[in-house]
Amino acid sequence: MRVLVVENDRVTLLGQIGIALDEAGAEIDLCRPHAGDTIPADDAAHDAIVVMGGPQNARDDERHGYLPALAALMRRFGDADKSVLGVCLGSQLLARAYGAENLIGAAPEFGWCTVALTTDGAGDPVLSAAAGAFPIFQWHSDTFTLPDKAVRLATNGAAENQAFRIGRATYGTQFHFEASRAVVDGWAETFPQLIETLQPGWLARRAALADENGPRADATGLAIARAWVATIAAAATRRVA
Repeated sequence: MRVLVVENDRVTLLGQIGIALDEAGAEIDLCRPHAGDTIPADDAAHDAIVVMGGPQNARDDERHGYLPALAALMRRFGDADKSVLGVCLGSQLLARAYGAENLIGAAPEFGWCTVALTTDGAGDPVLSAAAGAFPIFQWHSDTFTLPDKAVRLATNGAAENQAFRIGRATYGTQFHFEASRAVVDGWAETFPQLIETLQPGWLARRAALADENGPRADATGLAIARAWVATIAAAATRRVA
């Protein structure tokens, strides 16, 4: 199992996704286009792709010229029936890749927020690993319309399209299910001034909020990560059969 992981920022951490990939014995190839790495031309060398979050918006091609190629690569993986996962910015790029509209600055969220599964989400092979409604970490200001032929899997009042699936195993999640308490701790240490600007007083309440929401969010994130990683192995089994 060989997985391409695309990082869009120097502080991107795989968190719960990394744990699930390690458990499955995955070989991970990191691509850091924000640092000058070239986006692979095609999907031939990998069984799956993970595209993580970042400070960019999904249409900021002028400042981040690699974004169109990354969106196209995500679609290439999806159209080849390989597993795709886009998280936060990754989900926004995936929506772009499949013709949806990106809504810049339309849905700010920060911190542990409640997300609810839709009826389709409750029956989905990956999102059903979560409970009907669950706390999960958010850090975004943008959102997107639902791509054609996509199935909405999770929602909340801030961003209607919190998670979606296209085809068998192409998934986008607006929420950061990879963000365990350890990941959030790292972000808090790295970006204290930015966080205080976004959510005044949050840092002072962080420990109490983590105690309240962290155990359930961590367990949910790892369950979703394991369920998505299982789709990679499932595709390999299908090809052999």
